[in-house]
Amino acid sequence: MFHLHGAQDRLFGGALEQLRLHPGNAFLELALLLLACALAGGLFVRLRQPVLIAYIVVGIGVGPAGLGLVGAHEQIDLLAQIGVAVLLFAVGLKLDLQHVRHIGPVALATGLGQLTFTILVGLAIILALGRELLEALYVAVALTFSSTIIIVKLLSDKREIDSLHGRIAVGFLIVQDLAVVVAMMLMSALRDTGASDGVVLEVALSLAARLATCALLLFVLMRWVLPVVLAAMARSQELLLLFAIAWGVALAALGELAGFSKEAGAFLAGFSLASSPYREAMNARLTGIRDFLLLFFFIDLGARLELSTLGAELVPAVVLSLFVLIGNPLIVMAIMGWMGYRKRTGFLAGLTVAQISEFSIVFVAMGISLGHVGMQALGLTTLVGLMTITLSTYMILYSHPLYERLAPWLGLFERHRPWREIEAEAQPAQAAQADVIIFGLGRYGSRLLEQLRARRIQVIGVDFDPEVVRALQARGLPAHFGDGEDADFLDSLPLRQAGWVITTLPQWDSNRALLHALRGAGHTGHVAGCARDALHAHALAEAGVHPVFNPFDDAADHAARQLSALIPRQGVS
Repeated sequence: MFHLHGAQDRLFGGALEQLRLHPGNAFLELALLLLACALAGGLFVRLRQPVLIAYIVVGIGVGPAGLGLVGAHEQIDLLAQIGVAVLLFAVGLKLDLQHVRHIGPVALATGLGQLTFTILVGLAIILALGRELLEALYVAVALTFSSTIIIVKLLSDKREIDSLHGRIAVGFLIVQDLAVVVAMMLMSALRDTGASDGVVLEVALSLAARLATCALLLFVLMRWVLPVVLAAMARSQELLLLFAIAWGVALAALGELAGFSKEAGAFLAGFSLASSPYREAMNARLTGIRDFLLLFFFIDLGARLELSTLGAELVPAVVLSLFVLIGNPLIVMAIMGWMGYRKRTGFLAGLTVAQISEFSIVFVAMGISLGHVGMQALGLTTLVGLMTITLSTYMILYSHPLYERLAPWLGLFERHRPWREIEAEAQPAQAAQADVIIFGLGRYGSRLLEQLRARRIQVIGVDFDPEVVRALQARGLPAHFGDGEDADFLDSLPLRQAGWVITTLPQWDSNRALLHALRGAGHTGHVAGCARDALHAHALAEAGVHPVFNPFDDAADHAARQLSALIPRQGVS
């Protein structure tokens, strides 16, 4: 802490005292906090970082570790609790039973394998750092959860959410979301009994009985009550949103009364509505409210942390951050390699678990409210979260250049014959004749494939998403599953015959790797490209790609030509 001396110190101290807010000025305090978060969030967005880090930094800055300006602790804490309840409600709302059934063996195996590895190895590391068993268990479990919100946003921004590694990542994120709720229920069941061996059986039986009761009650509500209530509420969008929040917060309160936790109750509330036809409407309208209320959770978290606590946890946080940043991706790569996936697929999917999430912090904060752990554990988890989220964000954003650098050393995580992807590629591409090969079969690429085929041009398409390939094949279109950056796969394509290669891949990094692989495979024909922004178009042109199409500009130009022919022109005086 800084010490004030002399007249300047008294002047500065007086000014600071005037700025310091009190509970009576709660409205003004919240207004200034929101303004500070908006400004800090703008800075962090420019740095391509999640805004939740900005909120924690603001909380530390205005809390006792910083300027000590926060006085409305009760108001902020209440908003924070509602925010956590809405967050867990939104998670439950996304877990449709149909979606859970289709998680897939690779997502299930990878998710459970990563959870088991991180808990066991993390627990050993934390115990070696001198922590008590219960605190070590809490932190080890917290290290297993990755941020669904951050990862889905990053993959969506990179247009990789529907790629093979994107689908697998979303699958094991669902496994993690289910695991965090189970962990919260198990730990909250130890609320009054502790974790001694003598009460484990009693706790397990009590938890099983309460879960069975909750399952029966939810079944009755989901089968006969909630459909009728939702149909009545859906007549008004405002009422539907109000009911969703009220239902989530109400079951959060009941969950705590039933001996679980507010978080578990809120999750079950969302899960009970996940199969309703109004799920998407509720989820879309809840997103902004969820993000706004969670802001107060992270402010409150930062405001409760002391610099002395954070300083004491710096070395353990660095050790655990390295474990999460390196260990979690490695175990995902090992499992996926063993299951027959290529090292590139495992690497890109593994990077998505190289951080802990907001759930990790919520989980440890719940442990504090239950009296299981102290602020020391929360400080440690928060530091690990700040470090891993910051670094892993850049790792995911620049995953393709990172893979290019590390690929020679990743062969250990790939079978000699990655059979799972080879089987998907086992098509008669070698015998196919093609004048044009299209890489990337999204909406633009698949439409281009269809139109060229209709004009009797010999064309084949390539995509790394097996579901897209199967859908196009079902329509009789010549689509092939494969990775354009893989030299072995390119050898199976008629590249020497093809006069044109067209890339519609959305990222410059992917296009750069494709162009390099094409040159290595001996392709000497023309390469055309598709870009959605000027920067990408310029990069393609500099690499020798010509022509470069822009779907939005081209569509607007085409529409203008058609409309000009239909709209009578007025004389110009």
